Amino acid sequence: MLIPATQLRVGMIVALKGDLFRVTYKHHLTPGNKRGLIQTKLKNLKSGTQIEQRFRSDDSIDKATLEERAMEYLYNSGSSYIFMDTDTYEQVSVDAELLGDSISYLTPNQRVSVEFYEGTLVGIELPATVDLKVVSTEPGLKRATATASTKPATLKTGLVIQVPHFIETDDLIRVDTAEGEYVERVKL
Repeated sequence: MLIPATQLRVGMIVALKGDLFRVTYKHHLTPGNKRGLIQTKLKNLKSGTQIEQRFRSDDSIDKATLEERAMEYLYNSGSSYIFMDTDTYEQVSVDAELLGDSISYLTPNQRVSVEFYEGTLVGIELPATVDLKVVSTEPGLKRATATASTKPATLKTGLVIQVPHFIETDDLIRVDTAEGEYVERVKL
């Protein structure tokens, strides 16, 4: 399926030069009055090598057609992450390197979409947002109610993000998985 280069997203899998690549970095450049460019870093799914590739804004890229299966994340054992097919109860072990930054958003019993290309597992697609518990953060400032200042917070999975000053330890917050940013506090 051909898509415009402007629709590339980090984590997306594209077919290029006869191989499959995962987009690991994307930056849209608009240099003055010239045409826009999409600067990307792509990781080859077979060899693991990383390349840099530039696309013009009007280029079309072949997005790989993947088979998706609903699976439940169970647990991790060392660098392997175990997922279970919710229909067949078959368990699949996935290497942490293949999952990349997605590890920071996985919690036990979470349902995700696991992607297969011609029978080979190539990655997972996380939900747009996940709810994670804050395990540590600095106390908030009393006068920081009207400002847009933030502070770091460490979440249950080890991910550290910036949160507003009213967030406290043990709060449950919603995190955007695409950008890794705070969305809102979740009421219990």
